[in-house]
Amino acid sequence: MSLIGTLSSILAGWALLNGFMFFAQPGMLFYPTSRLEGSPLNWGMAYEDVTLQADDGINLHGWFVPGQDSDRVVLFFHGNAGNISHRGESIAVFHRLGLSVFIPDYRGYGRSQGSPSEEGLYRDASAAWNWLVDQQGYSPDQVVLFGRSLGGVVAAKLASEVRPGAIILESTLSSARDAARGIFPVLSRIVWLRFDLNAANSIRQTKAPVLVLHSPDDEIIPYPLGRLVFEAAPEPKRFVELSGGHNDGFIVSEPGYSIALADFLDKTDQ
Repeated sequence: MSLIGTLSSILAGWALLNGFMFFAQPGMLFYPTSRLEGSPLNWGMAYEDVTLQADDGINLHGWFVPGQDSDRVVLFFHGNAGNISHRGESIAVFHRLGLSVFIPDYRGYGRSQGSPSEEGLYRDASAAWNWLVDQQGYSPDQVVLFGRSLGGVVAAKLASEVRPGAIILESTLSSARDAARGIFPVLSRIVWLRFDLNAANSIRQTKAPVLVLHSPDDEIIPYPLGRLVFEAAPEPKRFVELSGGHNDGFIVSEPGYSIALADFLDKTDQ
């Protein structure tokens, strides 16, 4: 085969690989489920069903769980799998601390319409913020943004556009490129990444206090990526090292986890 033929074959193979990966990447990132496995009532908490609309007309579903001891509310952005009904243990942590929690499902998750996409997640986050501030009357400094895993990317992006009272990012990737390099060091250099998911870049633009939590034993989002998120965040900021894996770190790390949250929230209360 001539040099030109060889190069043409390599280029064709590269194009086919990128074409395949372009369509495969959403399925590699988003794992939504539509069935709700219970509700806050099953976890001993009163709640309100919420329906809101993103600015592109997509209807979203969420839960508002009122707190008892604080006028602050946690806007909770969950990870890339399941739906809001799989976050009961985490919602309960904030409920025990006395805060209200508003947890929406992204488009394509749970009872929310549409299909997930990176831009769609950011639209959904803005809709949730607007529901709290414009419709429920919370002032921006009463809202605490919380994001775990992919939800941390969503929270960081929203924090670059609004001025919350505080930001908590847990087990969050710094960017899609950083994550891909860690998991697929060779493939990531030759495949075009469809998603940016750049939490590090977003968090640089916030002015609110930031708490970053990550476990060295995280088997899904490597610990160094969490450190990159922390390093990108401006002061005031704090880093807390968790124990355990990606999905159970906050449970394994109790009671230190709740103590760290309570301390951070107390120091950032306006």
